[in-house]
Amino acid sequence: MKLLKVSLCAFFFCAFLQIGQSQRAPKFVNEFLNIGVGADAHGMFGSVAASVDDVTAAYWNPAGLTGIEDPLQVSAMHASWFGGIAGYDYIGIAKTLKDGSNRSVGSLTAIRMGIDGIPNTLSLVGPDGSIDYNQVFEFSAADYAIMASFGKALDKLGLSYGVTAKVIHRRIGPFGNAWGFGLDGGLQYNVKGFKLGLMVRDITTTVNAWSFDLSEEDKAVFAATGNDIPVSSTEIALPKFVLAAAKGGESGKLSYLLELDLRFSSDGTKAGVFSTDRFGLDPTFGVELGYNKLAFLRFGIGNMQNIINEVNTSNTRFTLQPNVGLGLALGRLHIDYALTNIGTVSEVLVSHIFSLRLDFASKY
Repeated sequence: MKLLKVSLCAFFFCAFLQIGQSQRAPKFVNEFLNIGVGADAHGMFGSVAASVDDVTAAYWNPAGLTGIEDPLQVSAMHASWFGGIAGYDYIGIAKTLKDGSNRSVGSLTAIRMGIDGIPNTLSLVGPDGSIDYNQVFEFSAADYAIMASFGKALDKLGLSYGVTAKVIHRRIGPFGNAWGFGLDGGLQYNVKGFKLGLMVRDITTTVNAWSFDLSEEDKAVFAATGNDIPVSSTEIALPKFVLAAAKGGESGKLSYLLELDLRFSSDGTKAGVFSTDRFGLDPTFGVELGYNKLAFLRFGIGNMQNIINEVNTSNTRFTLQPNVGLGLALGRLHIDYALTNIGTVSEVLVSHIFSLRLDFASKY
């Protein structure tokens, strides 16, 4: 047990050291992995790192996988961006590996975000100026992530821990692609009726290596139209941390869950209300109200920013984003919905997110 504590401390200490690495790393890498999975979590603005206890924990905090009581869970989600131009899809499966005390759970997760049907017009105009629409074909620009996760409970300590290994593949049609690998880790701890959570993304940093395959004709078109010719390069995703605290309870047929998450990053998102050019702190807050473990109403707030006035740049305006959601538990089938504004610059909630979760009962 002492060795385990030392290992966990070293694990997360190394992760915190990474936050001070070079600030020259590209910002906003693998942004599709910052969206989140599960409409129930989106309804609470992703404030679930301390309380999540289902298959979606593989994304939010793999330590929460130990809260799964069934031998098998499957979940799926679909969301649309920019009026349906971009699609975001998720599917996850979790299986109990060891039941009873000190239970352990493993899971596999697949995420895809992409824009399909993009016309390639590089060969539309021939050398003689003629237009040939037969030379136009469609391609997709998509990001993929495959995650393998493991969660383990330490019942005597009231502690659970989990890790996620992820393989990332990003592709821009036939022109270029990137491969990357990263690790996430998390803890959940129960103390005096509260649930505390720690989630670390990209613990050792995640590096994407890009390579491009452009013909000489394609390069000529890029040059003639004033576009930069892409070259092989790397992107580095720096670690991000989430500290969370949750409190839940029941009174008769009514239940409640409150959670506050504090998200730390080094992206330098100065628009954040508590951010600087080298450090970001983004708080989010979520509420879930339940009735008879059947129907759920969820609220969340986040994305708190100081927006610069376009006319007078010395003035800023404070904004925040609310999310709302609904959930139904129909036996072993859970149906969730969230209304948010993913992928828009509007202050109006226009993104609809749906997800399903199915619990499989034991045969015995």
